[in-house]
Parts: sequence; C-alpha cells; structure tokens
Amino acid sequence: MRITGAITAIASPMMEDGSVDFLALNRLIDFQVENGISAIVAIGTTGESATINFSEHIELIKYFVDYVDGRVPLIAGTGANSTQEAIELTRAAKEVGANAALLVSPYYNKPSQEGLFQHYSKIADEVDMPQILYNVPSRTASFMESKTVARLSNHSNIIGHKDATGDLDVLEDLKELCDKEISKDNFCLYSGDDATSYNFIKRGGHGTISVSSNIIPKLISDMARFAMNDDDEGRVINERISEINRILFLESNPIPVKYALYLMGFIKLGIRLPLTILDEKFRQELKNELKQLELI
Repeated sequence: MRITGAITAIASPMMEDGSVDFLALNRLIDFQVENGISAIVAIGTTGESATINFSEHIELIKYFVDYVDGRVPLIAGTGANSTQEAIELTRAAKEVGANAALLVSPYYNKPSQEGLFQHYSKIADEVDMPQILYNVPSRTASFMESKTVARLSNHSNIIGHKDATGDLDVLEDLKELCDKEISKDNFCLYSGDDATSYNFIKRGGHGTISVSSNIIPKLISDMARFAMNDDDEGRVINERISEINRILFLESNPIPVKYALYLMGFIKLGIRLPLTILDEKFRQELKNELKQLELI
C-alpha cells in the first residue's frame, strides 16, 4: 500500500459529557472525503487516543471502517507505550478492516534506539498489515533517530514514517538513509507538522498527516498536490493558511481544532479531561482567522 498527499488526523467529536457524537463524526468524515483528502487517521493524538479505553478504541476503529466504507484508506492509530498493547491494538485494527496502522513511539518510558527498533520490529513481525512509524518527541520524550527509521524501513510491513519534529534537516537525513526503500516505492515520508508541511513535501516528502485539514481539507489537499507537482500555487495556499496553522497549536492539540470545529458548527464542545476547552484568551484570535478564511 502506498498513500500520498493530504491525510487528516481526524478529531473525535464528543458530547459535553465526553461520549462520542457519532452523527457529528459522520459529518466530519464526509467533509474530509468530499474535499479530496487522501486518507483518514482514526484515533490518533487528534482523536484523543490517550483518553479512549481499549475496547472503545477498537469499537471506534470498526465504526470508522464501516462508515468510510472504502472511500479513502482508513489508518488506525494503534500506538502504545507497551509493545504488547500496541500489538493487540494493531491486530484488532486489522481484524475490523483498517487499511493501515499509525504507531506513535512509546511515550513516558523513554526507550533506547535499540528499544525503539525492537518495539516496532516486533509489532511488524506479529501483525501482517501496513504500518507507519510516528516520531513526535515533543509528546513522547524520546527521539527516534533517522538511522533507526532506516533500519525499520526494510521491513515489508513498515510502509512509512511520520515526522512531527518540524525540523527539515531530519527530512534530509531520512531521505538519504531510507533512499533504497523510497526509490522502490516501498516507503513514504510524511510531515506531522502543519507549519512546515508545505516545505516538507516540496523537499521530497510524500504527504502530510494534518490537524489543520480537519477544518480546511480542500486547502490542505490542494496544497499537498501542488507541492508534489512543483506548482507555485502550493506556496500561495501555504502563505494563506500559515496563520491558522499557528493558531491551531496555541494550546495542546486537539484543543484549538475542536474549538474551531465547534465554531464552524460541526461538533459540540465535548472534550475529555485532562484536556479542556480552549482558553478564553485565544478564542477571539481563532474566531477572527476563521472569518478571514470564510469558514464562519
């Protein structure tokens, strides 16, 4: 499987009591598909995976699979800081029909590079489905080195890497070290940082796994497509959305994007503790930018 372009890390709409709002979720999925998104990530960081329990996690992935119904690939967030739990989540995601899995590096326990290699290798050995590595040191407190990614890129079940560092020097290292698998179309590099995703794709990345595309899926889809085709229109879009990309990370994701979706009428104000509704001091700035983009 090879997925390129704009991929939405979709938010999980919730009622005020924290229960999942499935009607709102349907609308949000349709909004993504209808505006050209290449794939959807379900129950990743933006989907509040950290506060969704194991059984609910699998039920939600199955719901996504059934509702998306093959319109775009469905990538299930199945990462965990326990290797065995990640294996069980990934296996369950495969069983309910997810097309691929996105696996965040183990958080809190801060494994060594060898520990990261063995963690990902064991999941890929145990579960025969396409898997994407995910390096986000700002959340996990561990950095997966490019040479570790390169070692893993040889595995037939590992099809890509999401880099959320925002450091384009890391991209250059990954391109060089993973060149063999990239050149065979066996391995893709994805941006996990909206602010730098345009330049990431322009410099050889294969796509973006985006938070901003929850609210501007067509702009992100077009930007990614233009960037891959070396069309200057991508730069124009990137400049237009640079401010919303900044505002959506004024507080921890998905706090701002969920408030934006609320203002746009897609979802209610539900979010699970310890996350809270966007601080009042940021609300007017977000509202002004949504008006500027003609989203409200």
